[in-house]
Amino acid sequence: MKKTLTILGFLAVFPASAALADDDCFVPMADWHPRDAVARLAEEKGWTVRRIKIDDGCYEIDGRDAEGRQIEVTVHPATLQVIEFEYEDEDDDDRARRDRAGGDDD
Repeated sequence: MKKTLTILGFLAVFPASAALADDDCFVPMADWHPRDAVARLAEEKGWTVRRIKIDDGCYEIDGRDAEGRQIEVTVHPATLQVIEFEYEDEDDDDRARRDRAGGDDD
């Protein structure tokens, strides 16, 4: 009985959490703005673009903001609305590189 309630509780919560975490942009390609428009959006915001790629149907900009911090921005392809904006932590990247290389500077 306890196992059944646990499973039912999980199933009740799972669809809601999946919907909240869903930032996929399923839009027909005919409705997409071109990459040039995404690059102009980044330029208007003062971002330096390293790469624009498509991830889960969304545009994803890798680059730096006006202060030089590394960023990753998810943009809706039809509306050019910023869906997600993340600062990349370069300290974690350096630590991961040292760990892979076998260094222990900490």
